[in-house]
Amino acid sequence: MGQLGEIKPRRVWSYFEEICQIPRLSKNEGRIREYLLNFAHKHNLEAREDSVGNILIIREAAVGKEKVKTVVLQSHLDMVGEKNASHPHNWETDPIIPEIDGKWITANGTTLGADDGIGIAAQMAVLTDPDLQCGKIECLFTVDEETGMTGAINLRPDFFTGRILLNLDSEDEGILFIGCAGGIDTQALLPYTPVKINEGHRAMNISVTGLHGGHSGDEIHKGYGNSIKIISRLLRDLEKKYGILLSNITGGNLRNAIPREAFATITFNPEKEEKILADTTAYSELVREEFGPLEPDLKVAATPAEVPQTVIDAQTQHRLLSALSIVPHGVLEWSREIPDLVETSSNLATIRITDDNMVQVVTTQRSSSEEAKHYAMTKAEASFDLAGAKVTHSDGYPGWKPNMNSAILRLMIESYRKLFGKVPQVKAIHAGLECGLILEKYKGIDMISFGPTIKGAHTPEERIEIETVQMFWDLLNDVLRHIPEEGS
Repeated sequence: MGQLGEIKPRRVWSYFEEICQIPRLSKNEGRIREYLLNFAHKHNLEAREDSVGNILIIREAAVGKEKVKTVVLQSHLDMVGEKNASHPHNWETDPIIPEIDGKWITANGTTLGADDGIGIAAQMAVLTDPDLQCGKIECLFTVDEETGMTGAINLRPDFFTGRILLNLDSEDEGILFIGCAGGIDTQALLPYTPVKINEGHRAMNISVTGLHGGHSGDEIHKGYGNSIKIISRLLRDLEKKYGILLSNITGGNLRNAIPREAFATITFNPEKEEKILADTTAYSELVREEFGPLEPDLKVAATPAEVPQTVIDAQTQHRLLSALSIVPHGVLEWSREIPDLVETSSNLATIRITDDNMVQVVTTQRSSSEEAKHYAMTKAEASFDLAGAKVTHSDGYPGWKPNMNSAILRLMIESYRKLFGKVPQVKAIHAGLECGLILEKYKGIDMISFGPTIKGAHTPEERIEIETVQMFWDLLNDVLRHIPEEGS
């Protein structure tokens, strides 16, 4: 047993520490799937796997609980792999090393994977807890939630039998979530012509680092800086004033994370070097002042670079930087029905230069309104249409409409009040959950989402509050013990 297994609830933390040893980035969940199937075999639990890798592990009802309604517990197997640029973590092979930091569990230089590793660990603890007297439990583990919700999209409508589902993928203890936004990705591919460097030109690397980043659903309203927006604003100004040419640009890593870092390589007439350096320093101070305490570690820097062989042709560069300036990012609309809920947003997520002379830009739109989601998508599309890019969209996923008459909601409110002496908040969330997709396949299923407190998800600052994991576990146990019988 590792150091986490000494923390209560021991069974949950022990499983979480084991999960941290297993690389499980999106679309590379093979090892965690194998781990879970071996776990099921070891504990003589029925398990099945579908064609896309979703896994269902079943705990039969306890003696005397055979008539109790079946409950589905659901989490996703994959995690977001974000790390600081200087951190030498290999996501294909290296384990995450969780650390105790006061009242939190965190990791050093990388995401922790509590989203949604703590949900997996709780399911495993339920499956093996000899003291839990409850009805039949079906534990559903889905794949590729973070990059496309592939598992939920391809879920068969007969894969499980329960009609009560507890989604264990929320990050705010004391809040029960009964609705979420839908989402869609918009990708732009802008072709360019490589042009040889002007003779005598020098090169410089421009970097934007130190930003908070964060989950593009949960934290889009907090005003954190977007590294791609920040760097493109500087590049466009340097283009206009000094005629700089762009050789490379990269920023962000994930469609559902606010980009934390961005980098570019420029070339320029040596006569302009001092002015470019001075303007970059002044710009760094300007944006630090603009973001203030929100981004205390923000840094914009310029350093000498090896002169590249080619740059992007000037016309395409101008159209690209213009598009990046106008493409929406941030909150577009607030809900008129639910206080303090973001209705619609867009995240300028990643930019890359591909091997076939393309600039690839990915943005993500979210909304609890299907019409607003598609309007936001159209805004992103129009920005890159004007630049001459080829724009495509993902299939997207639906939102989950709140149901205030939910029976499982009433049960959980009463259980929470009984356990903790207060009433939990009931909210919808702007982040995407798999619940909307599951509801499409399982019409009328009664669902709720909850979890312990996780901060900084999708960033190397991700951490989970120890005390709230015990509360999460106690609530889950109490609810499972009080699920009513069929027909009641």
